[in-house]
Amino acid sequence: MADVWVAPGRINLIGEHTDYNDGFVLPIALPHAVRVAAARRDDGVLRVRSRQQPGVTEVPVRDLAPGAVTGWAAYVAGVVWVLREAGHDVGGFDLVVDGDVPLGAGLSSSAALESATALAVTELSGLDVDRFALARLAQRAENDFVGMPCGIMDQSASLLSREGHALLLDTRTLDTAHIPFDLAPAGLTLLVVDTRAPHRLVDGEYAARRAACHKAAEVLGVPALRDLTDVPTDLPDELLRRVRHVVTENRRVLETAELLRAGDLPAIGPLLTASHESLRDDYEVTVPELDVAVEALLAAGALGARMTGGGFGGCVIALVAAAEVERCAAAVREAFARNGFIAPGCFTATAAAGARRER
Repeated sequence: MADVWVAPGRINLIGEHTDYNDGFVLPIALPHAVRVAAARRDDGVLRVRSRQQPGVTEVPVRDLAPGAVTGWAAYVAGVVWVLREAGHDVGGFDLVVDGDVPLGAGLSSSAALESATALAVTELSGLDVDRFALARLAQRAENDFVGMPCGIMDQSASLLSREGHALLLDTRTLDTAHIPFDLAPAGLTLLVVDTRAPHRLVDGEYAARRAACHKAAEVLGVPALRDLTDVPTDLPDELLRRVRHVVTENRRVLETAELLRAGDLPAIGPLLTASHESLRDDYEVTVPELDVAVEALLAAGALGARMTGGGFGGCVIALVAAAEVERCAAAVREAFARNGFIAPGCFTATAAAGARRER
């Protein structure tokens, strides 16, 4: 029987588009996860299949290079490639992928797949690679092999999270702190709304936001926008708005972490809403489905709501009283029906454990 490794998806409580600016993020791992059953091969071939996707991908590991594998299997192949590029002795594998992280919902199914693969391949190869290094390698696999210029948050959340805690991550230093995140004793729940909105121009727009931030940092003479303590005023309007989001979002992350440490859980609600407003107005990464969901949740009594993930589709999270979950979910469903949107999916989330060997 093959060994199995599991890695969770994630929800980012707050701290959006700050990770590639060396900033702060505050995700939790989800109970939803990707599982990878893995066994070594002695012929140097990587063979990958999925229980959710048709077909089988087979490629000699020596032939792995960016562009050699496309589609979902590229996330697996990219991890094997980046480990070999880093000088590790990695051979062939049989890998079977299964999971229940919703695809295309901004819950980091790709990072979960990378993380589970990285643990499986390194452990079966007898490699001693710590989880911080694995997160960096998995990020590089997605950046350089898949071609998605993501930051380090998603892989870190999947590999480093603890059950019942949010992960406060400094993406520059990779310093972490595990902040208790248990809403139930306060009578609260984290409601997740999968808007099922199709991602619109996400790759090009995501890259454009990242490029704008790097340009602004260069103009302002700082290594990254994380180094700014105040919002500058001498920038063109578009760059100013991008910078303002990053600077204020970093502040919101640190304030949220302090409120959670103090046990003042309801007080994080307005920060979640302020984050969404900044992402909508300054960073311009929301779409109508995300904005309608947030508006409906707040009107129904949510303490705070925001989009989560890269934007241009995906999910909204809301801090709601446990007794009001169904009312808030119904309000979103009704608002979507009025606007002619696809019916959303709604579920509640708790903070789960990070990646691990299952058997």
